[in-house]
Amino acid sequence: MNERPTSILKQADQKLEQQPELIKRASGRHEQHPARIDDADQSSDNQSLALTHVDDGHGIELSLKLLRAGEAAFELSVDLTLPSSGTTVIFGPSGGGKTTILRAIAGLEPDVKGHIRIKQQTWQAPGVFVPAHQRRVGFVFQHSALLPHLSVEQNLRYGWQRVGGTAAEYAQCVQQLDLAPLLQRAIGQLSGGERQRVALGRALLTRPDILLLDEPLAALDAARRSEILGYLERLKQTTTIPLLYVTHAVDEMSRLADYLVLMKGGRVRQAGPALEVMNHPDAPLALRDDAGVVVQATVQQRDPHGLLTLQSPMGTLYAHGPAHEPGDRLRVRIHARDVSLALSHHTDSSMLNILPVTVLALRDGAGGQALIELSVGDQHEQRLLAKISYASVARLNIAPGLTLWAQIKAVALLV
Repeated sequence: MNERPTSILKQADQKLEQQPELIKRASGRHEQHPARIDDADQSSDNQSLALTHVDDGHGIELSLKLLRAGEAAFELSVDLTLPSSGTTVIFGPSGGGKTTILRAIAGLEPDVKGHIRIKQQTWQAPGVFVPAHQRRVGFVFQHSALLPHLSVEQNLRYGWQRVGGTAAEYAQCVQQLDLAPLLQRAIGQLSGGERQRVALGRALLTRPDILLLDEPLAALDAARRSEILGYLERLKQTTTIPLLYVTHAVDEMSRLADYLVLMKGGRVRQAGPALEVMNHPDAPLALRDDAGVVVQATVQQRDPHGLLTLQSPMGTLYAHGPAHEPGDRLRVRIHARDVSLALSHHTDSSMLNILPVTVLALRDGAGGQALIELSVGDQHEQRLLAKISYASVARLNIAPGLTLWAQIKAVALLV
């Protein structure tokens, strides 16, 4: 790998003086921190790579308060203990305080009061405030905030060199994010999705203690969003760096979250393991028009047309997903509005997913419709939701305890 000339380093430092404070911090100015064990031996075959992180078992503790008066009045009051690994998704409508939490963790919201403890490091407490540039944080924004006067390779190597990164770390990051074809390009030659991949790589190469992602896909079109989601799914399976991911998009939440925080109006409405929160019939998500459940599944086979046969706690499911291969683990989202109910098993329809279910409860759903809570087969802990009209409820005499057949089109399952 060609080393970057000293003159370019000096030029980059001069340019950074004109960038926002966070860009300086995101570039990896961490000299104040003692070296960690995984930084010590850069020549060892067993060295830790940039995409791994020593998990000491301590969680992320946040107790944040903010009160803004005036025309832009806003109040934030959050108390959370989050896992020290995996992906925590903070989900909710705009203006709910999601980005403020990330900015407070990064040290960019000095008006926020309270405690911030990342594993065993106290970054904020009464009388304690670690400056932004001393916090080992990787931050990926909606817009990539890359250094436009540097190439892709120089952007990646800038923070990596300043933390004493190894060649193995750099090579692993480039390989996992498929950045090799982009290395010699100027930033202005990149698409939106490519820019976000580079921004993600740059953040990872600074050896962060935590990676913050603030709606990183919001500015991308549907095709690029799906592409980057695939990279993020693979990343979450290979890294132990804790990720905090802010979004208001249901598909991003359902595909990425290991732990889920639902926010609205500056308050936490619900928090817990992602599948439990997403599938709980009393959760705020169940009241949305796009209510549904998420189930973990494994791809068994794929036919030439992209039809996937999946094994799941619900039994065998069929869905379309040409990007997936046998052995892949994925999440399947089933919208309540895509589930129809029948009193008998139909074999003369185009429905491929036909599941035996039992009615557990009837609830008022969004739009004046009934939301039916169901258990699937003998797996009483496996829930399914169906949204139907009250006329259909009366026609089928639906009541708790009734056994039915749930029918779902393969093309309706979201993978």
